[in-house]
Formats: sequence, structure tokens, C-alpha cells
Amino acid sequence: MRLLKNKPHAASLPPDSVLGGATAGGRAVRHQTPRRWSIAGALVGIVAALIIFAPASWLARALASATAGHLLIVDTRGSVWNGSGVLVLTGGAGSRDASSLPGRLHWRMVAKGLGLQLAARQDCCINGELRLGIKPGLGRMEVSVDTRADWLARLPAGLLSGLGTPWNTLQLGGSLRMSARDLRLESVQGRWRQFGELQLDLLNLSSRVSTVAPLGSYRFTVTADAANPGVSALHLSTLEGALQLSGAGTLSSGGKSRFTGEAGAAPGREEALNNLLNIIGRRQGARSVLTIG
Repeated sequence: MRLLKNKPHAASLPPDSVLGGATAGGRAVRHQTPRRWSIAGALVGIVAALIIFAPASWLARALASATAGHLLIVDTRGSVWNGSGVLVLTGGAGSRDASSLPGRLHWRMVAKGLGLQLAARQDCCINGELRLGIKPGLGRMEVSVDTRADWLARLPAGLLSGLGTPWNTLQLGGSLRMSARDLRLESVQGRWRQFGELQLDLLNLSSRVSTVAPLGSYRFTVTADAANPGVSALHLSTLEGALQLSGAGTLSSGGKSRFTGEAGAAPGREEALNNLLNIIGRRQGARSVLTIG
């Protein structure tokens, strides 16, 4: 009779033989877990370092993008959180015109509530410290003027020559005084909406193409239109002077503007201002008409 050899039953095998695979797998899992945590920790550290040591040029790029290249910060130093640079006004992409403010713009940014607060100062032009609130969100951004002062900044009118024609021809003298009332800008998916008012006073203006000096003082306002969300009303008026300016228009959330203005001379100053009126816009008799958009 042929004897059959009994195969050992699984139950009779040593425990290590049955669980060997699981034990080895368990060791692999235990070995992989610390490795995954170390990789995650390294990634968190890299992200934190990028945030903490983000270069000032990042802020400069954000400003250039938001203003379509009309307002730049060049020669940046430091970080997004504490840095400086030179503020430049330009005619935008492809323009060769540019003008810069004297001295350097200094800023610092700190966390405040659910957002950030940016404080900027420049000895030549900013009234004390300009504070801006920044609240980022998913697909949205809000920027508010938190400074509560009669005026925010006073700039040389010659800065406008950086915008190109006709400012580079006029070569204005005098000053620009900027103020705001409950001003807040909100961006949703790249479309801006204004709340409150921005006011720009053009004081004691003069021009190299006119012998009349000063020409006068004027006020330009950008006011949120409560009846039309996403639209801002533009208004230009004369405070005083030989050159009389007026105009009105709108600025849409997409950045498109429509403005119609006119210029004229005060009684008795027509001849002295004739050359300037020819440059400002299209002549219609004694008036000069300017249309944008």
C-alpha cells in the first residue's frame, strides 16, 4: 500500500509563516508613514518660507497687473511684507513715456483680522501713512482705504506726463491732491466695482504751452453710482482760474471709460489761451471739446 504524506494544515504552521506577508507589509506601512509625514512637513516648510520671504517684486507685479501697467514699482528691495521701491506712472504697455516720484516708497504689511493691512509712506508726497485694507477670497479681492485724513497724498502735476499724450505735451506745473471718502474697491472674477468716492484736486496748474500762469484749479471726482452697480461716475469742474474746464462720464467695471469734456477761456483771456485750447481738444468755436471712449 502506498502511503500518502499528510500535508501540514495551515493551523499547524508557525504563526510567523502564516502572518509573514502581513507582518512584512505592516512594517512597510510603518516605514512609509513617517516618510510621508516628512515630505508633507517639507512642503509646508517650503510654502511657509515662500510666504514669509516673498520678494517685493511680487507686490510690484500685482500692482502692474491691477493698473494695466500704468502704475509700477521699480527698483524693489526687501519683501512683500517690508520693502521699498520707486513709484512710476506710465502710458501702459508699449508706451515710452514714464515719470517717477522723487525718493522711495516704503511699505509694510501685517495680518489684520481675516485680511491684511498695507501701510505705505513716502516723504515727498504721502500725508503721514497711507493704510490700505486687503481682504483676499476665492475668486475675489477687496481693497479699502483705511486712512481717515483730510487728504491722502499730494503729488507734482508733472507726474502726469508719464501717461503720454496730451500730458507730455502740456508739461503741467502745480500739484495734485488726492483724497477719499469711504473708498472701497471690490474685484470679483477680475471685474472691479467701486464703493465711495475718490477725489483729485488739480491745484494752481500751469503749462509750458501757455503764458498764463496759473491757469486755475480744478476738481475731478470718481464716485460709485448706487443706481448702477459696477459703474462709476466721472465729473470734472473748475474751482477757479482763467481756463474753464468741465466734463462728465462713466467708468465701467470692465475698465472701459466714456468721458466728454470741454474747455474755454474766462472773459478777457481768450487770446492768451488760444494756443492751449487748440492742443487740449477739437475746436468748436471758442470752446475746445475732448471726447474719450
